[in-house]
Amino acid sequence: MLLDDAREHIRTRHLALRTERAYLSRIERFLRHEKSLCGEWKHPSTMGSVEVNRLLTYLANERHVAANTQIQALSALLLLFREVLKVDINVDAVRAKHSDHLPVVLSPAEV
Repeated sequence: MLLDDAREHIRTRHLALRTERAYLSRIERFLRHEKSLCGEWKHPSTMGSVEVNRLLTYLANERHVAANTQIQALSALLLLFREVLKVDINVDAVRAKHSDHLPVVLSPAEV
């Protein structure tokens, strides 16, 4: 199964358990997103750069996710395509913007 192969690659790279869960979740979301667009399940071997870029652009433009969320999705999909499926993909999607918000830190006197 595809997710089992991805899990095996993640574990051979000795990534953290939380990373494994996050990547597998992102891969599942990618597959569900494509199913919602096409109306049927498609195997990632029949997909490529177009579908990956479409998801990443959707995350940035319509879901307004944080940049790190989009980067995590990209990393999971790169692992899936490059390491599991041995397919090189070209990523040129719209990128989510990093926040300009600076955290407020109080001085000891203000505390």
